[in-house]
Amino acid sequence: MKLSVIIPVFNEKENIENFLSEIIEFCKGFSFRYEIIVVDDGSTDGTAEILSAFKSEVLKVIHHKHNIGNGGAVKTGIRNAEGEYVIMIDGDGQHYPEDIGRILEKLEEGYHLVVGARDSKSQASFFRALGNAVYNKLASYVADFEIKDLTSGLRGAKRSLISKFLYMFPNGFSYPSTSTLAFLKVGYSLAYIPITTRKRKGKSKIRIIRDGLKFFKIIAKITTLFSPMKIFFPVSVLLFISAIIHFLYRLFVSGKYTLFTGILILSSIFTLLMGLISEQVSTLYYKDIDIEKD
Repeated sequence: MKLSVIIPVFNEKENIENFLSEIIEFCKGFSFRYEIIVVDDGSTDGTAEILSAFKSEVLKVIHHKHNIGNGGAVKTGIRNAEGEYVIMIDGDGQHYPEDIGRILEKLEEGYHLVVGARDSKSQASFFRALGNAVYNKLASYVADFEIKDLTSGLRGAKRSLISKFLYMFPNGFSYPSTSTLAFLKVGYSLAYIPITTRKRKGKSKIRIIRDGLKFFKIIAKITTLFSPMKIFFPVSVLLFISAIIHFLYRLFVSGKYTLFTGILILSSIFTLLMGLISEQVSTLYYKDIDIEKD
């Protein structure tokens, strides 16, 4: 089987029927074997009943007994997939089915991970667009690579490759950011395709403040996992500069040296050493993940 399309859904009764019909109709144009896997993540609004009513030989529906999270649903889909390639697409109806074909074309060109990058007009709100812009900048700093859309739910990869990172994916909405940085960390190639999205029906599952704080926390965690020195080195430099400023201030104001200056210098040295050790641990963490030969 060449392709597995994975659709995680949770309480999407307003969207899933039409969207799934669109996906099935589009995929009929493929000349190769494929499957469509829908993972119902413990929906309570009737989504499960709608999915059970679908009759298609290419459709596989998996039900979680309770809500685990978007990332958990994606992991279930990948574990049950049989295709050489897996393409994940959100079940809220925002994406166009035609973009599945565009993702697959890039994968067949040899890219290891392909992501649909939304334009500014496709963002749900100004605050969401601003938040995503900040996330993209932070992730670009961590990865030393231009990240165009860190949180996009439309992405594809070779199943054999993305399966290596499943244990790292959180169960929540942050699996896209983790997968992007994990692929870049070990040297896999990443390509973006520009996409537009439609306005969804119903309310978004993402809350700006709550999930925004979670995203910053996740970026901090994955930064220490993927590139620890990106955090430890700037903090070390900041502490050292603070020590110098404090020393000069005390020298010219009171003419006395204080213990606080020494504490700042020692803190700077310890932070740098912690960063160096963390960097070595991070390198060892990925030593068993081999780059697939082309």
